Amino acid sequence: MDHRAKPPLPRLPPGLDVRSAAVLREIVEQYVETGEPVGSRTLSKLLPQRLSPATIRNVMADLTDAGLLFAPHTSAGRLPTERGLRLFVDGLLQFGELSDDERATINHALAHAGRSLQETLAQASAMLSGLSAAAGLVLAPKSDGPVRHIEFVPLSPGRALVVLVSADGQVENRIIETPPGLPPSALQQASNFLNARLTGRSIAEIRREVACEMEANQLELDGLTSAVVAAGLADWGYEGRGGSLILRGQGRLLEDVDGLEKLSAIQALFERLEAEETMLKLLELAETSDGVRIFIGAESGLFGSAGVSMVVAPARNAQDRIVGAIGVIGPTRINYGRIIPVVDYTARVIGRLLG
Repeated sequence: MDHRAKPPLPRLPPGLDVRSAAVLREIVEQYVETGEPVGSRTLSKLLPQRLSPATIRNVMADLTDAGLLFAPHTSAGRLPTERGLRLFVDGLLQFGELSDDERATINHALAHAGRSLQETLAQASAMLSGLSAAAGLVLAPKSDGPVRHIEFVPLSPGRALVVLVSADGQVENRIIETPPGLPPSALQQASNFLNARLTGRSIAEIRREVACEMEANQLELDGLTSAVVAAGLADWGYEGRGGSLILRGQGRLLEDVDGLEKLSAIQALFERLEAEETMLKLLELAETSDGVRIFIGAESGLFGSAGVSMVVAPARNAQDRIVGAIGVIGPTRINYGRIIPVVDYTARVIGRLLG
């Protein structure tokens, strides 16, 4: 590849001249591609300007003093700091639009026909992981609108499928555990009982009413059917703002681990992703953004300093209301130029599905 044919720098970040900006950009791009420190001799062959290794070393020293580069261990090469990555993303990063073929691929992967919404969102998360070589995340809203119909379908002894149809036609499925010895008639009775109460109400409202009836011993159902009703309602959401966080490709986060300290940080990241407050924080981050936002290291206030970056975008419906969040979490050397347009377009597609 002819690195000397690169386009000119779009603009110069504050405090950088043309030469130092070119060096910083090349080091970051090599870091994203290889993960290895970059030395002056390598840079002299890659930079569009013809600079001697000695001149490049002086520039690298200045960038190191400015906190934009650092030397790992005893290596003569340099890697970008998180501050250097931020400067690169804000002022030096160049990315283009997705091609028509790439858009068609995403649209096809997220085609909704024949799948539940939850399955489609899981596919979106897996697709983002595959395209970015990182972990893909999708935050779906909880079902808090009116419900049109609910049905309990027997699967096998001890298990049943709950099918919920919302007033706007979205279909969601849950598998629940059923009491031993439950007759099929109990599932039909549970369906009839709930459907008689559904008109114009949300799952949260129905749950509260049924809980009050149970507490007052006024539920006109036997014990087994009551247990089915309770199980069928319990799986649908809580009273908070969050919904379900779908994460695929977590193993990608382990590929760059090179020590117990990082392994511990990644484990802490996994635990944090499973916490409910993570979903609320992701929604807050999406709500304060008009488009794609990039968080490097601890900038989001979400993951501490686990050496990861997050690219996240809000999913908006036809009324421009935020209905979820789409993103990617990966090591700080993710390919920002490639990932940003993918996340942006996927968020638009998911927004249409959710809206």
